[in-house]
Amino acid sequence: MIKDNMAVSEISRYIQLFLILLFLPLIGQLNAQETPVLTSNLEIYSLETEKRSLVWSEKAHFEAPNWSTDGSYLLINQQGKLYKIFLEDGQKEVLYTANATQCNNDHGISFNGKLLAISNNDPKTNAEAGGSRIYVLPISGGAPKRVTPKSPSYWHGWSPDDRWLVYTAERNGEYDIYRIGLEGGAEEKLTDFQGLQDGPEYSPDGKYIYYNSAHSGSMEIWRMDANGKNHTQITKDQFSNWFPHPSPDGQFLVYLSYLKDQGENHPPLKAVALRLMDLKNQSIKTLYTFTGGQGTINVPSWSPDSKHFAFVSYVQE
Repeated sequence: MIKDNMAVSEISRYIQLFLILLFLPLIGQLNAQETPVLTSNLEIYSLETEKRSLVWSEKAHFEAPNWSTDGSYLLINQQGKLYKIFLEDGQKEVLYTANATQCNNDHGISFNGKLLAISNNDPKTNAEAGGSRIYVLPISGGAPKRVTPKSPSYWHGWSPDDRWLVYTAERNGEYDIYRIGLEGGAEEKLTDFQGLQDGPEYSPDGKYIYYNSAHSGSMEIWRMDANGKNHTQITKDQFSNWFPHPSPDGQFLVYLSYLKDQGENHPPLKAVALRLMDLKNQSIKTLYTFTGGQGTINVPSWSPDSKHFAFVSYVQE
């Protein structure tokens, strides 16, 4: 009887092993379905041909291209680091940022091409709270110098003379637009509205700052004088409009539109469009629709000659 029980037990183990081997591929397929694969595509749009071209693609998450002032590479952030993607040979190279290893998607190159502003998600220490702060470092890489002691602060633009940085910051529960000198010091509040103000960027002549704001009741593109006065609404439509970027020649404004209202949020992986405004007559043209949002075009990405701009689209499989 004992031998019979042992035989049955042995047969049962073989059956269990057989079933595991039989269904293992199916389990793997189910796990793959539960973990979507994200592909990030770094692209360039040409104003002359009205076509987009692929520069770099990875099955990974990266964001927010800047175009170097010499036109040779695009700068992206990925997993807390910054990388150069060289346009001539497609090589990818990490940019050294010392202990700033949690860089987010708010970064950009000075007009003279010598400096780089970054926003780093600083860890919480015993002395101060953590959060995003703005730093400046040489464009070739190096140890960053902190500009904004307060957090959270998210960089968005250089003044054309490279003396000022403009950024979005949360202070006392409100998100407004501020500017600060390159050497730091006291920050200056440029907006004072309820709700979210974001994405500030100087016009190339330094007279205006473009930004997006929801204080009219929907997320729209606005413009103010560089001193924070004379706020003028630029767009008014059914979309949620974000991150205005004037071209270096001052002729155009490219920005991101969510096709469905997102309130004050700018989530990733949504149906979006890139739209181009002619600043002479404020006519608007929709260029492309695709999957994107957060990370697509958060920061300045025009080519130096104003003939192209870079952006990131996403595919989730």
